[in-house]
Amino acid sequence: MSRHHFRPMAGPTPLEVTPATAGWRYLSFGVWALQEGEARTGQTGGLEVALVPLSGELEVQVGSALFHLKRQDVFSELPSVLYLPPASTYQVTALQATELAWGGAPAEGRYPLRLFHPPEMRVEMRGGGHALRQVSHILGPHLPAERLILYEVYTPSGSWSGWPPHRHDGQMGSLYLEETYYYKVSPRTGWAIHRNYSPEDGLDELLLARDGELILAPKGYHPVVAPPGSNVYYLNYMAGEALCEQRATPPVDEPEWAWMRQDWSGQPMTLPIGQK
Repeated sequence: MSRHHFRPMAGPTPLEVTPATAGWRYLSFGVWALQEGEARTGQTGGLEVALVPLSGELEVQVGSALFHLKRQDVFSELPSVLYLPPASTYQVTALQATELAWGGAPAEGRYPLRLFHPPEMRVEMRGGGHALRQVSHILGPHLPAERLILYEVYTPSGSWSGWPPHRHDGQMGSLYLEETYYYKVSPRTGWAIHRNYSPEDGLDELLLARDGELILAPKGYHPVVAPPGSNVYYLNYMAGEALCEQRATPPVDEPEWAWMRQDWSGQPMTLPIGQK
């Protein structure tokens, strides 16, 4: 199994990645699975942290502030996202069975505790043809954070996302950003294919992503395809050298495929072939 591919474990922490375990510098990510009535305490330390409910209902106590978050599931509605500055202690209490994602990156504390609601989030239909997908900017560059950027991406059955292939690893003039892909698939028996490749150093891996699995995009390009019959969601946490307004800097497309932004049809062949 690739060191960039993580399958969930049983228990209250199905997934957890730190910079040390990921082999990078900035980004931490994890998923908590809490049963009804279960509580858990966390501390942000020197990180800014964003909490994203994936399903269930919970309360988050931060000092004297109490926040209520609820979400049926990722395929039904946008989340509210709770932003926690460094040096915060918080307690999560599940009011019903809950799955919660969290992620953090080093920060100085420039921005306060805040709950972002769906009306504040940009929702974009990106691409076209067989590369049409929905990108929800749930903590996008238009919302205040130091390093963190969060997206939720919906790739319909038979479609591609992350297309044309792009990079943000410091190569070809791009900014250096680390990125996690946390997958949900409908139906749960479905799957996606995730490719990580970096022509400069020989990285080239095809990874089969199933429901509840995590894949890291450590460098290079990282497109995703949903086979017919599998509708694919993934949650991206990103962090790196970009600070505040710099987070809006776009990635760099792979030159061989950049032309597709002008022709999303992909110039398909006409069938049948070899018949008069």
